[in-house]
Amino acid sequence: MEDMKKPRFLIIGDQGQVGWELQRTMATLGDVIAIGRRTKPSTIDLADPDTIRKAVREIKPDWIINAAAYTSVDKAEEEHELAMAVNGTAPGILAEEAKAIKATLIHYSTDYVFDGKATEPYKEESPTNPLSVYGKTKLAGEKAVEAVDGRYLIFRTSWVYGNRGHNFLMTMRRLAQEREELRIVDDQHGAPTWCRHIAEATGQIVSQCMINSGLLDEKQGLYHLSSDGMTTWYGFSRSIFELLREADEKILLQSVKPITTEEYPLPAPRPGYSILDNSKLRHHFGVMLPDWKLVLDQVMK
Repeated sequence: MEDMKKPRFLIIGDQGQVGWELQRTMATLGDVIAIGRRTKPSTIDLADPDTIRKAVREIKPDWIINAAAYTSVDKAEEEHELAMAVNGTAPGILAEEAKAIKATLIHYSTDYVFDGKATEPYKEESPTNPLSVYGKTKLAGEKAVEAVDGRYLIFRTSWVYGNRGHNFLMTMRRLAQEREELRIVDDQHGAPTWCRHIAEATGQIVSQCMINSGLLDEKQGLYHLSSDGMTTWYGFSRSIFELLREADEKILLQSVKPITTEEYPLPAPRPGYSILDNSKLRHHFGVMLPDWKLVLDQVMK
């Protein structure tokens, strides 16, 4: 009997936090081709539609996983055209190309599509009202994918971090070595989500869809995918510093003070509350992420 043909995965954003983890996770399910703006010989620049079409048509993947994005939330307030090209327009082009070759597109979005005025976790169908250019461009990307009406999964996640790249954990580790006192915002509420868990959850869902070919037709769409629990940036930082001290890491930091968003003005407004309700993901795929604080302990160790 012939072996089943291995599926081919095209991962876009090979150097990003989630893209980096996806390369290892998806390698157990099929052949992985991971590309970005600097990879050779195949490159892809999400701001350049021609490179998107060329890459997909040459590689002919079964699955396209778009883990690339314009993520400079504050810079996007000035570079709105570039942010829209990468976050808003490119996902639609990927969806069109995926549909043309009967591939499935997986795309990641953000909790910043909400305005933060809710008092209970946001569901997938909750009204969106992004406050920032970044949030508006990510919402545009979701709508562009949905409009194509191909095979797709969109995962909204939140406060993504890990042990490499640019993220809150890495910044706090650096600042703990450089400063005696830090002032951290304590009135924005969210759920820190480990990039590896995002990749692993994606792999579990893809695996289910590969085993049951009709599952995706039945369950495709938009899902929330974030860690359980809730904290603030101040709470997140306190937990990081406590774990650094437990590990006897030599740090200069002596104190962390909670402040309000108004006391730390930034170009882009952030939602004050962006907890996501993940029950749809659990109900449809049996996938759930553990509490953020338990995960942080694993990541730090």
